[in-house]
Amino acid sequence: MKRYGNLYKQIYDFENLYQAYLEARKNKRYRSDVLEFSANLEENLIQIQNELIWKMYQVGRYREFYVYEPKKRLIMALPFKDRVVQWAIYRVLFPLFDKGFYEHSYACRVGKGTHAAADKMQNWLRKIDRKPQKYYYLKMDISKYFYRVDHDITIKILEKKIKDKDVIWLLSEIIKSEDIAFGLPLGMEPGDCPKDMRLYDKGMPIGNLTSQLLANIYLNELDQFCKHRLRIKYYMRYMDDFIILHHDKEYLNRIKVEIEDFLNNSLKLHLNKKTCIRPISVGLEFVGFRIWPTHRRMKKKSAIKMKRRLKYLLKAYNRGEATFEEVNSSVQSYLGILKHCDSYYLRQAIFKNFVLIKQQNAIAELMNENIEQEEVINLLMRENGIGENEFGGAIWRNQYVMNVIDK
Repeated sequence: MKRYGNLYKQIYDFENLYQAYLEARKNKRYRSDVLEFSANLEENLIQIQNELIWKMYQVGRYREFYVYEPKKRLIMALPFKDRVVQWAIYRVLFPLFDKGFYEHSYACRVGKGTHAAADKMQNWLRKIDRKPQKYYYLKMDISKYFYRVDHDITIKILEKKIKDKDVIWLLSEIIKSEDIAFGLPLGMEPGDCPKDMRLYDKGMPIGNLTSQLLANIYLNELDQFCKHRLRIKYYMRYMDDFIILHHDKEYLNRIKVEIEDFLNNSLKLHLNKKTCIRPISVGLEFVGFRIWPTHRRMKKKSAIKMKRRLKYLLKAYNRGEATFEEVNSSVQSYLGILKHCDSYYLRQAIFKNFVLIKQQNAIAELMNENIEQEEVINLLMRENGIGENEFGGAIWRNQYVMNVIDK
């Protein structure tokens, strides 16, 4: 394996720090901490550069909070200065490691993602569907992955690829924080674990850019084991979820034992209870979809969440608590997701009675003036500055607008 040196100077190079600043501020440029940093940009970048050169850099204080979708997770956010440093590291290291990653690892990589993973998985299912054997899938998920990554093993994996001691020092500063513990004891949930029970030798903070890179580097060891030691043909991973396809159920059971043994002994990780072996005929749940060789659908849980969110937005808009732009932004996002699966009936169910009633009085006045219905629609769309294609075509034109008129 090729090892890389002379990387540290590339990280603290001023141009790299400036590009890292531009990346870190994307979609956040008007936040108070970003504005404060930008007001004295050159001085702040030079300060970061000097701290890195003289190895005086220390990771800032984390801000902790919880998110509850899709499940309760502990998130840790760093000050803007530290996010600039992490982008500087990422810009140098990611291209070097990405070249060696397994082709069908789809998380946090340029040109990959959930839709590419779903497309490739369906392509595999179509290939094996033409074969005479009955195929099964083995789905595995690592328990509390980000909270259970071992720090010492992470450093050893990094040293296989990086021979620059200064880069290892900088990464160790981020991975092994002395001020805050990231890890959870086995079997504990983030919300149930008191701070004094958290582990200092395990875990990566969800919220760090470097955590995304390190998470892929850590499980690349599993990818290489599955492909080069076990020689599995149909193997795909999206972060800590991975799937194997095969026609022999007994083979999948044997593979499961070998993979679990590798995870336990080499990476100190454990599988959770969602691990299962099922026939592909029942549909394969992966990256937010249930996939068959012939079609794919959105997961039932995701569809329910979408309906609940739109129902909330509808009520908020009717009460005057949400603007048209906010509603439109969410709807366009959902329509974009639904394009990637077979969703005709789901779209009909969601948008059939999706009526924004706040516009009703204005429409009633127009109708009382005996203006043609088509002209009413055009006037309404012009009034809101809506183009013909902004609402996703016929769904919005016929149902969003016409349902309001019918009211």
